[in-house]
Amino acid sequence: MSSAKKKISKEQREELLEILKTRFDKNMKRHKGIEWAKVEARLDKNAEKLWSLAEMEKTGGEPDVVGFDKKSGEYMFVDCAAESPKGRRSICYDHEALESRKEHKPGNSAVQMAEDMGIALLTEEQYRELQKLGAFDAKTSSWVKTPTDIRKLGGAIFCDFRFGHVFTYHNGAESYYGARAFRGILFV
Repeated sequence: MSSAKKKISKEQREELLEILKTRFDKNMKRHKGIEWAKVEARLDKNAEKLWSLAEMEKTGGEPDVVGFDKKSGEYMFVDCAAESPKGRRSICYDHEALESRKEHKPGNSAVQMAEDMGIALLTEEQYRELQKLGAFDAKTSSWVKTPTDIRKLGGAIFCDFRFGHVFTYHNGAESYYGARAFRGILFV
């Protein structure tokens, strides 16, 4: 998608910023020591990032700030919906997996959707870090960035949170389930 289309209207921007600020204020334990005014100032400088956050919100991700990268000077937004985002479920892992299905193809893949939204899939490590901020995916699961060696063999990995622990599993990359989506991360 061209960057010309990756813009939101002034009204959409104001509405999104209000949603993000409200969520930020309600969940201070996710971002201790981070001030909303500084986050908003970074967002004001990059309309494409606002567009990506709007896409995360539209698909049910409930993005929130979960940290600050001191090296890059960027804030990290991650999907913080209690369960995997509803607007991203029933998708296989990547385009190669989608193309390999002969019948009953899902509508899209996690990797392609993330790319289209301008975000990245969480890594397994990032997923585990997110779980320190709350219990996510207690009834659903989320595809995570799969190591190349696993993907070359036709597999992909996903995670969930059960019994007070994060579990990592594998499936064929072409599989898809009504309770599996993906969580994304966006650096602003």
